Order: sequence, then structure tokens, then C-alpha cells
Amino acid sequence: MADEEQPVTEPGVAAEIGEEAAEAPPEPDQVQDSQAPENQGEAAKAPPAKDPAAEASKSEELVREGMQWYVLRVASAKEDQVCDALERKVKIEGLEERVGRILVPTQKEKRLRGGSARVYRRKLYPGYVFVEMATESDGTIAENVWFVIKETLGVGDFIGSGGKPTPMKLVDVEKMLSAIIRPEDSPTLANLSFKQGDKVKVREGPFENFEGVVDEINSQKGTVRVIVTIFGRATPIEIEYWQVEPL
Repeated sequence: MADEEQPVTEPGVAAEIGEEAAEAPPEPDQVQDSQAPENQGEAAKAPPAKDPAAEASKSEELVREGMQWYVLRVASAKEDQVCDALERKVKIEGLEERVGRILVPTQKEKRLRGGSARVYRRKLYPGYVFVEMATESDGTIAENVWFVIKETLGVGDFIGSGGKPTPMKLVDVEKMLSAIIRPEDSPTLANLSFKQGDKVKVREGPFENFEGVVDEINSQKGTVRVIVTIFGRATPIEIEYWQVEPL
């Protein structure tokens, strides 16, 4: 369901959302500039974005007792609004015993814009919200829970069949949660298709068409150090990561 990250793979549940998410571009809906932008004043007024990693890490359990994880289809670009609305309604209606965590998995990603590096929170599964909840013995959703969910603006339906949502497998839940419970990790670089030790070719700049080996990747600066041969000698050069391509 998202580039670089490993989407869940269960046929009919996770696999169904994988192809759509893989093609979706990162959404700059939550951005932090490494250099102060001109419209910093406006950005400062925006409400702080919810960190899904903090929400997920409230419990180390993959699935809380008596509950399972389900995948809810929602309107595109409305994932956060749906998540917030559902959390509020669950508390108001006192349904905490039936509905647990509600998550919109995201991952930090660094991209270069106008010479400055920006950190984006990219949605791993655009168009979907993950809901941890308890169902009835026959697999259906309790009427009062389903009423709260379906009356929320932007909500579609759960992945499943015959009116019964299909629970995710534990292995898929683990992948989903492990992708977001990384609060100390540095943001990844967007569209990075090589790693340390890979052979690459410089496609832009004064060293265009030079070939070499990636010696170091600096995710903070958005640069890579490549060892190329200049005048018969191995020479390190530091360039923007998007200026090289894998061989």
C-alpha cells in the first residue's frame, strides 16, 4: 500500500488496498521545513498533527483482548477527519469496550522543495482507516457501533463480504503497526531507490554521467556521498540524492 513500505498482504483485505496505495503520491498535508519558509506565520497557526505512532504505542499489544483489526474504506484525503470524528463519537457514546484504537498509518518522509528539505507525513494507505473493535459472535458489527461509524461523514464500508467485515491476520497487523511505531527514526528520503554500496550513475550536475559506488546517505541533508574515479583516482563527491540513479 505505499512506496518502500511493505503493505499488508492478506488476500481480500490487505492485498485489496495494496495496489491502490502503492500508486498514491505522498500527501504534503503535514509538513515541517528544515529551513523556515516565507509563510511560516501561516503554518504556525495550523493545529498540530496527530502522531499515529504515539496513538499506536499506547499499548504494546498487537490486538487487544476480545478485539480484532478491520480495514475501513473512507473518502480520499478524509482519513484524518474520519479518524478524529470516530474517536470523538466513540467516547461520547461510551463505546470504548467495543472500539479500541483507530489509526491512519503514516510515515515521515523527507523531500526537497526549492532547495530546502521538508519533512512530510505520508499516508501509507490512502483511502483507508484501521479500526480495532469487537464484533458479535456471528462476525457482524454491533448495531450501535455500526450506526456511529456509518453516520460519520466520509465513511464507506469495511473490507469484507456478506455484511461482515474481514479481520486482518496478525502478521498483517504487525506489519501495519511496526511501520508507524518508530518515533525515533529519521525520516526516509522520497523515491530513494539505492542504498550504501550500490553502484549508481550521476544524471545531473558537473559530474553528469560519472559512475560510482554509494559510500554514505545523509537523510538529514538529503545528500549522498559517491566514490567516483577522477583522473584515475577514487574521489568522494557529495551531491543531492535525486541527482543519481541506480545502475
